[in-house]
Amino acid sequence: MLVAGARVAGGACAEVLLDRGAAVTVYDRDDSERLRALAARGARTATGEFDPALLDGVGQVVLSPGFPPHHPIAAAAREAGIETFSEPELAWRLREPGAARWLAVTGTNGKTTTTTMLAAMLAAGGLRTAALGNIGVPLVQAANGPYDAIAVELSSYQLHWSSQLAPTAGAVLNLAPDHLDWHGGFDNYAEAKAAVWRGGRAVVNLDDPAVVALAKHTEAEVTGFTLNHPEPGQFGVALGFLVDHTGDAPVQICSAGDVRPAGWHNVANALAAAALARAAGVAHEDIAAAIRAYTPEPHRNVTVGEWAGVTWVDDSKATNPHAAAAALAAYDSIVWVAGGQLKGVDVDGLVAQYAPKMRAAVLIGQDRAEIAEALARHAPDLPVAVLDGGDDAVMTDVAARAAAFARPGDTVLLSPAAASYDMFRSYAHRGDAFADAARALGGDA
Repeated sequence: MLVAGARVAGGACAEVLLDRGAAVTVYDRDDSERLRALAARGARTATGEFDPALLDGVGQVVLSPGFPPHHPIAAAAREAGIETFSEPELAWRLREPGAARWLAVTGTNGKTTTTTMLAAMLAAGGLRTAALGNIGVPLVQAANGPYDAIAVELSSYQLHWSSQLAPTAGAVLNLAPDHLDWHGGFDNYAEAKAAVWRGGRAVVNLDDPAVVALAKHTEAEVTGFTLNHPEPGQFGVALGFLVDHTGDAPVQICSAGDVRPAGWHNVANALAAAALARAAGVAHEDIAAAIRAYTPEPHRNVTVGEWAGVTWVDDSKATNPHAAAAALAAYDSIVWVAGGQLKGVDVDGLVAQYAPKMRAAVLIGQDRAEIAEALARHAPDLPVAVLDGGDDAVMTDVAARAAAFARPGDTVLLSPAAASYDMFRSYAHRGDAFADAARALGGDA
């Protein structure tokens, strides 16, 4: 078996396969301590440019999820008729009898929040659980652990490289253009997401037309959720309460005001998590207790401070326009900090909709000019600072420019609508740099 990639997911796959006595070749472009450790355990290793001869005699290829379908390894395996999949699929295939049920979450945005909410609900219901998948410990190392049910976050990359993985229930939270350069188009992206319903029970966002359209092609049993009053068979919101109307009569779960982080998009996430938790038999009162006690994940619409009447908010996890829209909708007067790698996604619609709420904008990153052009079209009088710094030190200038634009009552909002890797190690690094700069400016360093 060939494992492509020796970082977190690939390294974990190789270790588990070696533990099971498999003959494993591990390829990575770069040498690393992890690769050398795998070699010491008996793996054959290779680095540098990929040599198709590495596939000679190989029956299966395990690709780290970041490898796109057009990557030379994927293309060579496909041409040779070699089965190719990724770490979650391997974890599914290696499950032992009596292993935990999988309750899976995917979507363009809100996956980690919903998955961790779900894990909190399962734990409140007395189930042994963990939040795994695209977060936490690799599934291949934990899926046979001491769990009753696990909350699994799955990306479109991971789902694309799956064929047998079939969670007990799976939710698609929303769909908007993202990772189009990887998938080759929106239809391929959406099709990958639909794989989360392979197990036969689909949790569907009824307020998202793209998700509804996708669900029309599934043979799974559908449970819908909506921010509107739920019809029988749905989860929804009525008189300010989250409601389960899948039984004989509607059941109030908790107040929408109990949901954290605040925002209607997170109420929708909580409804999706509740629908999955109910599929695992968790009682309504336990779901409510979990929602009230839930601690939000970092970098998701989190207030980092307030100085001189201006609130500073870190929403660095907003790595695409759809995610940024949720944060931009939550505030009335905004100094918008945005930019990075747009990944081939159009930002024009986002700017057109939310420019009227903006006091000013501060733009950074690889595709800052594209955002600046959209702002010039839709808000030609808006003050815009376009900064050219190429590393995290630029955040000091960002904070100073944003503070100069802001007035009491404004929110300085880092919600980039773009990925971070042009300037930062991750969206977390970007958010931390923003928070540090804001606190230093506010005298709270």
